[in-house]
Amino acid sequence: MKTTYSTIILLTLAACGSNGQSKKAKLKSKTDTAYYALGIEYGKSIRKNAEGEINKDAFVSGILDALNGKDSNRVKNTSAVVQRFMSDQREAKSEKARKEGEDFLAKNKERKDVRSTSSGLQYRIIKEGNGPKPTKNDKVTTHYVGKFIDGKVFDSSVDRGEPTTFPVTGVIPGWVEALQLMPVGSKWELYIPQDLAYGVRGQGPIPPYSVLIFEIELLEIAD
Repeated sequence: MKTTYSTIILLTLAACGSNGQSKKAKLKSKTDTAYYALGIEYGKSIRKNAEGEINKDAFVSGILDALNGKDSNRVKNTSAVVQRFMSDQREAKSEKARKEGEDFLAKNKERKDVRSTSSGLQYRIIKEGNGPKPTKNDKVTTHYVGKFIDGKVFDSSVDRGEPTTFPVTGVIPGWVEALQLMPVGSKWELYIPQDLAYGVRGQGPIPPYSVLIFEIELLEIAD
């Protein structure tokens, strides 16, 4: 597999000029097309995970030196260098996410239709229900849509076409607090600080320090 990926990178990036633009490869066969597609996917992964400008010349040079057995004298302990670099990249992305989240919440708090609690949770009432409010001992059934602050949806019971039932205390702290404030029949939009969500570790598709937006409709207190 290592050879395959090295070949992919070589074929897709070694053709780059100094301006980082690749020469148009001729796709004459299914194999050509497959290698090109693999190169696209690998490039997307690098672009997605990189913070800051990618030095394409250095990257391609390292690949070619490794394939030609000339890499040992230029950088000692390449594994340690890469590990340190990836750690720095993760820290930079996390700091960027933390700052963007704080800026979003500070601006959002100024909206006249947004309310805040002492914990930092923010919410907007879309529809106010007239049913009872859940307690920590209850289970609830909800429909919800979860989004990042850029509007990208990461989870949605609405899209799945089926509401979700769970214990009030079985979810993130921002939800636990909000659910106990919502009368059944309500539909609220929550703006949840990272420390009331998944915090410094993140979860699945949710990166560390992410401020999350949830539109929640509280359908019922379940039996």
